[in-house]
Amino acid sequence: MPYTIPQRLAFVIAAAVFAGATGAHAQAWPAKPIRVIVPFPAGNAGDVTARALADRLGQRLGQALVVDNRAGAQGAIGVDAVAKAAPDGYTLLVTSLSPLVITPHVSKTIPYNALADLTPVARVGWTGMILVAPSNHPANSVRDVVAHVRANPGRVSYASLGAGTISMLTMEVFKEAAKLDILHVPYKGSAQAITDLIGGQVPLMFDGMTSSYGHVKSGRLKALAISASTRSALAPEIPTLSESGIADLRSIGVEGWTALLAPAGTPRAIVDRLNSEINALLGDAEFKTRVNGQNLDVYAPSTAAQFGEFMARESARWGAVVKTLKLEAQ
Repeated sequence: MPYTIPQRLAFVIAAAVFAGATGAHAQAWPAKPIRVIVPFPAGNAGDVTARALADRLGQRLGQALVVDNRAGAQGAIGVDAVAKAAPDGYTLLVTSLSPLVITPHVSKTIPYNALADLTPVARVGWTGMILVAPSNHPANSVRDVVAHVRANPGRVSYASLGAGTISMLTMEVFKEAAKLDILHVPYKGSAQAITDLIGGQVPLMFDGMTSSYGHVKSGRLKALAISASTRSALAPEIPTLSESGIADLRSIGVEGWTALLAPAGTPRAIVDRLNSEINALLGDAEFKTRVNGQNLDVYAPSTAAQFGEFMARESARWGAVVKTLKLEAQ
């Protein structure tokens, strides 16, 4: 039965009203404060990133971003809380790489699958891992370190933030490449490790710029190299491992990156909005100044899909390293 003109108009009007209501609902996000979980205590690179984002991203979204530090189990507690949260855009994760692409390869008890249970949103910043030593250490270059260790096999130690951490794995990659025998001394946190390093109780450590570079600038530690593939714009005086002149170290490139993620199933419109806003912030002078002030370099803008591909590559890379070092599933 054909519709009359008034009936057709009624259907058109009803459809327009429905579409408008649906659009308004989609555009309503965010309608309340957003919780940003950081799976580490204050001072971690992820925490630094989250607090910088909370201020500037909150302004852009028109809602408060509340940072919630959920430390424990090498980041697994906080990440799991986000993986199990409602995918509605009101619970987000800001973290450094370890609980996403390293810890899952070294622990049998991780309750989440980072690649399946989380939605990548955007990379934010990175910190080079610096090879640091006490200010009175006899080595002044990577070549000096290699020579010193080879002359004292099994008698030189290094500090790390614990088994399976980026600090430990960077040194193990360095040791494997240079064929060195260095003893591992694990710590439960950067503060005590740095204290003992400054005091000379342990002579070497790979640590992120966010926690160690201030001590380098003050003269309490010396920086011998940075693990990234390129020098940091924030510390251009520190050479890369590949610049050491030692052929076996040319391929090493390690970055301690930070990023924003959401629970799997978060609406694409919300993910795209967050990605767009963060990409705008990456070129924002005020945001860059704040993040750089914490010794964190800022990434160039990228899409959520590009970050997802990067994260998958990083997971495969660190999984292979863990397997080579026989550190799997403790």
